[in-house]
Amino acid sequence: MTVAATSTSSTGAPRPSAPSSPSWQAGKLRLLREMCALSFQEELLYWGVEENNLDWCCLRKLRLRQEEYKEQQRLEEEDTELTSPQSCEENLQPLDDGLQEDTQSGGCMGRLRDMVENPHSGLPGKIFACLSVLFVAITAVTLCISTMPDLREEEERGECSQRCHNIFVLETVCVAWFSLEFLLRFIQTQSKCRFLRTPLNIIDVVAILPYYITLIVDSLSDGGKTAGSGNNYLEKVGLVLRVLRALRIFYVMRLARHSLGLQVLGLTVKRCTREFGLLLLFLCVAMALFSPLVFLAESEMGAKQEFTSIPGSYWWAVISMTTVGYGDMVPRSIPGQVVALSSILSGILLMAFPVTSIFHTFSRSYLELKEEQSRTLRQKPDSQDSTKSQNSEDSQETDSYEAVAEAAASAVHRRKSMAAQRAAEIKASART
Repeated sequence: MTVAATSTSSTGAPRPSAPSSPSWQAGKLRLLREMCALSFQEELLYWGVEENNLDWCCLRKLRLRQEEYKEQQRLEEEDTELTSPQSCEENLQPLDDGLQEDTQSGGCMGRLRDMVENPHSGLPGKIFACLSVLFVAITAVTLCISTMPDLREEEERGECSQRCHNIFVLETVCVAWFSLEFLLRFIQTQSKCRFLRTPLNIIDVVAILPYYITLIVDSLSDGGKTAGSGNNYLEKVGLVLRVLRALRIFYVMRLARHSLGLQVLGLTVKRCTREFGLLLLFLCVAMALFSPLVFLAESEMGAKQEFTSIPGSYWWAVISMTTVGYGDMVPRSIPGQVVALSSILSGILLMAFPVTSIFHTFSRSYLELKEEQSRTLRQKPDSQDSTKSQNSEDSQETDSYEAVAEAAASAVHRRKSMAAQRAAEIKASART
């Protein structure tokens, strides 16, 4: 809705006086692209206009912006709660310890939180983040080395060379660091349940637990060997161990704590769930359309039977529409090649529609996170400057109070001396 600003709100911001004539002539209420969605919502509340009067596209844009704003407010409230002293409901410590101990514990928790959550808070935070990234890189390298053919042969024979022992020591050190980091994050948070529900923390648990489960399974398998339970049990144990060790790849996801790009990627996936669902729907519909066509074309022309069934053609349809083209299934007949060309062209068009929206969401998410990071970096020196200015103001007030007290004391002393002098003069005049 385009409006003319003639009145002023209580905060000093201009208020629209009435809708412009083009909006009334069109008979539709719309949110312009250059307008702030939240300010537009305030204007609707000011004029008593319901949001349902908006067109569906503008209403969807407004709802999306409201959800993003609420999510941002929730995250800011969580940060505020984490930096504030613990509440009485979650901290049931006795109150007779004194206010000084509570302040000291709150300060320690704040410094611990800055170190583990904010790498830009200072030197300890940077060192902590660098160590985390280093251990993640070491874990990834050891996982790759452990899959070499010679090491796998030693593992299958039940042997362990010095190189295998060194890899196990490195893995133990890395898991010990990750466990310590997880415990520190768990200690400094107030809401334990919310902490355990966070996706990155769930990934940490999934990545750390396989190591301890592997130790337990190894000990049980040793017991099975001594008890003579047979090769079947050992094969099952070996399969479990290989699956658990493969879960160590989730350590790479820990880099999202220290990488702005990975955070942007996660936020984009979260915001574009509808677009990804739409893309999946397009692919499924096209796959269900072109798979029977290429199967019928190839089977009717008597060509080489690479397309044995319609479900077997689904793989070819997906690979063709995504323009990958492995070449394992190729239509030989002319009608089959026409179907293949149609599937490739339709795949290009169908994937282009939602990808554009995903790209714009990625760009907007990147700008938002970058601005938030810059604002966080600016807030720290501002808070330090405000603390210094407050201390200087307090010292100036103290100095001014002392000066006033000294001036008042000197004034009282002068009055007493003048009164004494006046009394002496009165006595001298009375004697004469």
